[in-house]
Amino acid sequence: MIKINYYNQIKETLVKNEIYKKVKDYSKNKSDLNAYFEVGRLIVEAQGGEKRAKYGNKLIKEHSERLTNELGKGYTYTNLSRMRQFYLLWQKIAPLAQQLSNLTWSHYSLIFPLKDQKEIEYYLYIASKLCLSKRELRERIKSKEYVRIGYKEELEEPKINTFIKNPIIIKVSDKNEKLSEYALHRSILENIDDFLKELGIGFAYIGSEVKIKMGDTYNYIDFLFFNTNYNCYVVIELKVTELKSEHLGQISASKNQNKLIIKLKFNK
Repeated sequence: MIKINYYNQIKETLVKNEIYKKVKDYSKNKSDLNAYFEVGRLIVEAQGGEKRAKYGNKLIKEHSERLTNELGKGYTYTNLSRMRQFYLLWQKIAPLAQQLSNLTWSHYSLIFPLKDQKEIEYYLYIASKLCLSKRELRERIKSKEYVRIGYKEELEEPKINTFIKNPIIIKVSDKNEKLSEYALHRSILENIDDFLKELGIGFAYIGSEVKIKMGDTYNYIDFLFFNTNYNCYVVIELKVTELKSEHLGQISASKNQNKLIIKLKFNK
């Protein structure tokens, strides 16, 4: 029986990757992912399988120390553990590879601390779909976006439950100012780009305090947006008090009329 030297194979894979990146810099991301996947596979195989974590931790530590001494920085215990995790993760999301082709190792590094598979799939999907930078993806994870939208589907186009998050995080300019509809309105306008990102995918800002004539009177819509994914206008009315039945009644009564007037006003 031939004994496989897993350490030498891991070292050879990493050395080849470094050489390849220097020769063909334009495709170094793909090279990184391929190399780290292979290292992860070798580590799992050397451990004797996915579940042998105790022995695996010792093995990873030993390999990390040897690689650092022989190849230099970049092969810490944490990094090698992430390569192992990357390999195991890819077994679950391999059918979705084409959808995630623009993601980098930096994106995956932010995902590894997450435990819930659905949550992982959501952030991978949204990062690829919107071409998020590492910083933008980190902000979404930090804000617990997945929890706020209640996303429970597989990687696919967002359904209506991903249309608007709940709750929406609004940046406030003056944290000491008393909460009022005016203050909230002003804070949204001052941070309109951040607010659009909070709303979700496909939102475009149309205007605020939009004047709508209803019969002989005029009403003002707090905010009017358009969503390109759903090809519809979105009206937002601000309230800083508890939502009451009369508020819902007002919205319901004016909804259809507003819909018609808005289309006539903006679809000329």
